[in-house]
Amino acid sequence: DHTKSASDLGLPFVCVGLMYQMGYFQQRLTLDGTQIESYDFNDPSVLPLEEVRDSSGRPLRISVEFPDAVVAAGLWKVQVGRVPLYLLDTNVRENSIAKYRDIADYLYGGDQETRIMQEIMLGIGGMRALRAIGIRPTVTHSNEGHSAFLMLERARLLMEENGLSFSEASEIAAAGAIFTTHTPVPAGHDAFPPELVDRYFSQYWPRLGLSRDQFLSLGRVNANDQNEPFSMTVLALKLSTKHNGVSQLHGAVSRDMWQKLWPSFSPEEVPIEGITNGIHTLTWLSDPMAKLFDRHLADDWRSHFADHEFWKSVATIPDAEVWATESELREELIRYVRLRVIERQAEMYTRSEHGRDPSKILDPNALTIGFARRFATYKRATLLFRDRDRAYRLFTDPDRPVQMIFAGKAHPKDQPGKEFVRGISTFIRESGLEGKIVFLEDYDMAVARHMVQGCDVWLNTPRRPLEASGTSGMKAAINGTLNLSVLDGWFPEAYDGTNGYAIGGERQFADFEHQDEFESRQLYRVLEEQVIASFFDRDASGVPVSWITAQKRSIESLIARFSAERMVREYAERFYLPCSLRFIQMLGGGGHPARELVAWKRRMREAWPNVRVVRVESAAADHLRIGETVQVTAHVAIGQINPKDVRVEAYAGGVNENGLIVDGVSSALA
Repeated sequence: DHTKSASDLGLPFVCVGLMYQMGYFQQRLTLDGTQIESYDFNDPSVLPLEEVRDSSGRPLRISVEFPDAVVAAGLWKVQVGRVPLYLLDTNVRENSIAKYRDIADYLYGGDQETRIMQEIMLGIGGMRALRAIGIRPTVTHSNEGHSAFLMLERARLLMEENGLSFSEASEIAAAGAIFTTHTPVPAGHDAFPPELVDRYFSQYWPRLGLSRDQFLSLGRVNANDQNEPFSMTVLALKLSTKHNGVSQLHGAVSRDMWQKLWPSFSPEEVPIEGITNGIHTLTWLSDPMAKLFDRHLADDWRSHFADHEFWKSVATIPDAEVWATESELREELIRYVRLRVIERQAEMYTRSEHGRDPSKILDPNALTIGFARRFATYKRATLLFRDRDRAYRLFTDPDRPVQMIFAGKAHPKDQPGKEFVRGISTFIRESGLEGKIVFLEDYDMAVARHMVQGCDVWLNTPRRPLEASGTSGMKAAINGTLNLSVLDGWFPEAYDGTNGYAIGGERQFADFEHQDEFESRQLYRVLEEQVIASFFDRDASGVPVSWITAQKRSIESLIARFSAERMVREYAERFYLPCSLRFIQMLGGGGHPARELVAWKRRMREAWPNVRVVRVESAAADHLRIGETVQVTAHVAIGQINPKDVRVEAYAGGVNENGLIVDGVSSALA
């Protein structure tokens, strides 16, 4: 979605990734709900790929030094609109050692050694690939720490080309480096043991002019802790200028998580911002909804995805037409689900996987709830079934029929996640709810597209604040599906009390059992008293007016705010353009500004031990009124430092029960 929107906006973009031979797995469930993984080979000859060739017409090759071999990689090009995507492929005949040919066999596969090999090829190999095809970016944008080695390689290239030290070259590289973290979950942050880093980088760090300890310190919070692993996230944060989380809440969570890298900063001052994710609207918008917009909105509605004011006109679309469109989408989803079930039955050589005619699965007139995402445990896929009796009553009410569709894969090594998958299948079977609750196997973009377009309600139950953003709810919202979600990730920015339904509040729980009990009860209550009641409250013509009002409000308020066009514009204005200008400035004169900056930092570090606050004077009384002005004077000894090089600030805010300032604000003292 990011790449498509960059193409739409005409940004000078290029993307780099790995060519996974097997990719992610295909999912099948046994009759008892056990997840089985299988893999298919991705044959480049039948995919929309173009092999990159050199000037003589031969397949282009780049190489990266590994401990016992120089590993070659070819390049495949995928054209995403106007943006080229280059994929590195190590499955080439030049690699005689099998483990190197297989570096990119599986997405998320292998052990830590496989991971570090993948990340070396992506980061170092990726930078060399760009050089080989004649691309010299001013800005690099690393999504997660997996590609962070590119920052080292970029610094190395700058050192060689400009005669710079690593400190000087890394200042230039960092000026044009952006890092986005996508999860607060520890498993999403790769960290390698020092001995593994030794094996793969002992011949590399001398090329940077660094010792072993200096190199390892780049990936450590505590440079003096010889046992601390080498963190790719720490490396990325240290060697980039701009950092962000993928929602406003995630930005705040990330500032708390990584404050340890800026120990003298308050959490509010930690330089990690929030740029909330968005979706490529035309990729996820259904044809029936697009036709509805064609009939009732301005002809150029497709050019207004970042224009919030424009979408207020959604309120004028007749309720009956919105309802007819929603009903059409629900019916199409049910046809798709039934077809998938029939195909699955044919694979299993059984007459009826669900013990009934597939044509009877799901009801086109029932309220349809969707839940589709990775089956990580923190997403709590089974929260709705915590009270099995209450859940059973919910799905068996003949007057207000409710049904649900699940889809999602658990990581092959995530046994608790697999138990969630099996637990849903077990609940369906033991409760006799086959046909009312369906688990669609092998979740992919096709399944996702049908579900976000055809469900009435999109359920999201993560354990706050572990959902960095989430985008499936955005995809659902543009199609008129109402979100029922915990206030986590993107949803606190979206929910206004009229455009969906919220579970819980902004509190966080120390006791997960208590949290699950509290939020499951609230989930049942919101479903029974608000969601279901609104859906089945019909006027004389059979239209649920209050439901349609909420749908239109959801589309109106969310389609522009959570578009990838808005997101990419925000990256461009806040990050890409300033970083590009800064990189060019720092590289000027063969890196002269960087040399000066490094020298200035050295002088400041040497002089800083002599800086001290002599005294602080204030005429403030013991008790202050809100809005009252207070005069503060600070006397600071700065030794040999030039006064132009320092700024004295007052840091003030409310005080918590521990006597610590919370929600503090810094103000420069004149």
